[in-house]
Amino acid sequence: MSLKKKFSDARCRVTFTLPKEATLGASDVKLVGEFNEWNTKNAIKMKPVKSNFEAIVDLPSGRDYQFRYLINGCVWENDWNADNYVSTPFGVDNSVVYVRETKAGRTGITKSTKKATAKKSPSAKKATTKKAVVANKTTKDNLKKIEGVGPKIEKLMNEAGIMTWKDLSKAKVATLKNILAEAGPRFKMHNPTTWAKQAKMAAAGDWNELATWQAELNGGK
Repeated sequence: MSLKKKFSDARCRVTFTLPKEATLGASDVKLVGEFNEWNTKNAIKMKPVKSNFEAIVDLPSGRDYQFRYLINGCVWENDWNADNYVSTPFGVDNSVVYVRETKAGRTGITKSTKKATAKKSPSAKKATTKKAVVANKTTKDNLKKIEGVGPKIEKLMNEAGIMTWKDLSKAKVATLKNILAEAGPRFKMHNPTTWAKQAKMAAAGDWNELATWQAELNGGK
């Protein structure tokens, strides 16, 4: 589910949505970002709506905004369907919402995209469906639950065959450092020292203990 946007003059009403499954049963979920200067005291309370937590915010259009979700006052989570992600000096990524006019227009879909979709051949659709079925058979955990792991690092680990919390819990620090180093300088700076231990807790379902520990960590360290 992508971020919903409704433009009006120079403003845009954005609906931020976080699935309840991402909160692990938490009841306190807040939205924090550049639009409130990352001030947790002025965080926007998200309301439970069916299977999600939601918050509607009116923002001045014409720019992008970085943001994250704060769960139970101690665990940070990214938006699973953000427009983009940007790395921070703390070893994690922030979610980004585009609140601006682009060549794609307000809906985010260009005419060329629609045309390309319409011209898909039956064989191409069949191949796509087959690929999706194969992907669904692959067990995969949300590695972003690990403090210090953002969407881009999760992708790197998936490409290296680390798909689940159990896989990560068995990975050696040297192996993780090699994966990061091979991806370039911007990833080499990350410290994966605690990732295996965090993953072991996640695999065992020790979420309260993990949340308490993560509150003390900074970028996974």
